[in-house]
Amino acid sequence: MDWSDVILLVLVVTIMVLYIRLMRKNVRLRQMADEANRLRREASEAEQRNRQLKQEMTSNIAHELKTPVSSIRGYLEILLGDKPVDDERRRHYLDRCYRQTLRLSDLIQDVSVINKLEESADLFPRTEVDAREVAVEAVDDLSDKAAAAGIALRNDLPAMPMQGNRELLYCVFRNLVENSIAYAGQGVKIVLETYKESPDHYFIHYYDTGKGVADEYLSRLFDRFLRIDEGRSRQNGGTGLGLSIVKHAVLFHGGEIYAKNRPQGGLEFFFSLKK
Repeated sequence: MDWSDVILLVLVVTIMVLYIRLMRKNVRLRQMADEANRLRREASEAEQRNRQLKQEMTSNIAHELKTPVSSIRGYLEILLGDKPVDDERRRHYLDRCYRQTLRLSDLIQDVSVINKLEESADLFPRTEVDAREVAVEAVDDLSDKAAAAGIALRNDLPAMPMQGNRELLYCVFRNLVENSIAYAGQGVKIVLETYKESPDHYFIHYYDTGKGVADEYLSRLFDRFLRIDEGRSRQNGGTGLGLSIVKHAVLFHGGEIYAKNRPQGGLEFFFSLKK
């Protein structure tokens, strides 16, 4: 080979190296562009899902508000109307207004807790708290209501010191017990116990010996505004958010929760709380 051949070969090799580098750079740029597009699509889909959930939440809240507001308005129109109302009927209408007002208050409070948990969970402070003491408080607060329904409450939880939020832990135990009192039936038993413990978590078993729920509802049991029995749910004054709050509160405490029907009858929940 003479010098011209050598120079030509060097040029060819140089061009090939530059071409290969350029191709690799283009591949990396395409990969980066594809990744950026994927992230944008995921963000857009997440935003769309979030917007859809908020729209559903708004629609459900409006639906839930409609009945009590209409009832209160109807009773007040009667009381303020031109026709005289005797004392007994007046007392009856005022009592109905008061009950619907309580329902509105519960709904507003539950919606506030849900929104706060979903959007600003860091606003709930964490302190040293014993989950058993919180469960004892919730059970005691509902003991009269349970006794009226012939329901026996048994709390076998041991001491469970942890870093948590007392308000949310109280919501977990109170909403579970209230759900059983409202829907499990008369004369059943409610039990709270632990079934194991790890270095990081407590594992809690809650169950009642009542009716349970149809299997098709188990996977949706923690959905917001789920009403298995529409008429009975409204009669019991439930907001349809209790078990949804339970799930969010358990997730806030680094745990998981699921529900199933007991083979012996009734509904049971298994959930964990991070120490």
